[in-house]
Amino acid sequence: MSLKLQFVERAVLKGSNLTELCKEFGVSRQAGHKWVCRYRELGSLGLVEQSRRPDSTPSSTGEDVVLAILELRNHHPSWGPDKISRVLVKRFGAAAPSRSMVVRALRRLGKVKRRRPPVRVWTVDGRPHVEVAGPDDLWTMDFKGWWRARNGQKCEPFTVRDAYSRFVLAARLLPSSRGAGVRRVLDELFSEYGTPRAIQCDNGAPFVSTRARGGLTELSAWLVSLGIKLIRSRPGKPQDNGGHERMHRDMSELELTPARSRRAQQHDRDRWLIDFNNVRPHDALGGKTPAEVYKPCTAHRSCGSRATRPSTRSAVSTTKASSSSTATASI
Repeated sequence: MSLKLQFVERAVLKGSNLTELCKEFGVSRQAGHKWVCRYRELGSLGLVEQSRRPDSTPSSTGEDVVLAILELRNHHPSWGPDKISRVLVKRFGAAAPSRSMVVRALRRLGKVKRRRPPVRVWTVDGRPHVEVAGPDDLWTMDFKGWWRARNGQKCEPFTVRDAYSRFVLAARLLPSSRGAGVRRVLDELFSEYGTPRAIQCDNGAPFVSTRARGGLTELSAWLVSLGIKLIRSRPGKPQDNGGHERMHRDMSELELTPARSRRAQQHDRDRWLIDFNNVRPHDALGGKTPAEVYKPCTAHRSCGSRATRPSTRSAVSTTKASSSSTATASI
């Protein structure tokens, strides 16, 4: 205050140089001119620091409106700014806050949690494209949404499908989506049908880990070690595996009437599988059923230029047969 007063008392003197005074006191010419004008209008009171708050703040929200926003958010934590603003229109009418005002109020009240985006070490670029010329060129696999049987058991439907013939190789209800259960199902399929050239899956567990090098999990690394090419859909793009999703929609009718247990539910799913593969004709297959089109590549045959991995069952049978012949020869 005293510095301002000394400045203006010298500035109002006749013959004073305002520019030189501003340099001497270390203030800008704009500030010095403002002090002089206020001093001439209001005297010493004009040198008192004034509030810089604007007379009106169009973006501010009234206290009663803020309390209403807070009350709605506390009673309905899942409600977003859209729902809150629509409810307040009925209460306040023309004085109701807009959606942007509700967003600002929720942020000031600390009611908005900002989620950090997941750190992706690995991701998928571009829509996958696979040339499918025959059975076992491409299998697709996925988990369908889970539900509970009437006894409370969790049913996680894991499905595997041949992309060429639409033949559903497996529709197994698992207790969880862990990789160990999926591997057991796939190992049974490889033993019965041989290994495919490629398998397509989404970016969910246990197929892919976005935080791992190459997106590999223990399950996907095992598939790669068998010589199977992994095809990954883009994150959040179920249309990349549209044929499999369409098959899941046909399967949804089983969820409308949950069975008494997971085992009973599996019996219903097995009956659906037989009907889908052997009874229902498909327009895309020229009216044929998937079972009529699918010809698996077994361990004794090769599909095109590809030789399949010997199946586990064949290997076990061969081992037992050789052991028996050796024993007979020794006798």
